[in-house]
Amino acid sequence: MPSKTEVVAVLKQVYDPEIPVNVYDLGLVYAIAAEERSIAIQMSLTSRHCPAAQEIPADMRARLADDLGVEPGEIRIDLIWEPAWSPARISLEGRRLLGMPEDAPYVPGAQP
Repeated sequence: MPSKTEVVAVLKQVYDPEIPVNVYDLGLVYAIAAEERSIAIQMSLTSRHCPAAQEIPADMRARLADDLGVEPGEIRIDLIWEPAWSPARISLEGRRLLGMPEDAPYVPGAQP
């Protein structure tokens, strides 16, 4: 069974093609559930009109399957829009990579 830590490590290898920060540190991942041989993820995108709306979840699914040995059909990725994503969800590491002030507003506990 993959652990949440293992899932997060894989997600940190997936990037929004327009932003040099991984999807986890960008705050796009809202919830992770890893059970038996399945993984369920709730995530959002930076906007409803994100040009990579299909590419990002497909990359996540492929990497999780390859790196953790989970069957692609056992990986569920649900796009949600509430609460809406905002830059306040970006982790401290993501802020550093983007050159954002570290004291910018942050949503405590935004990372699952």
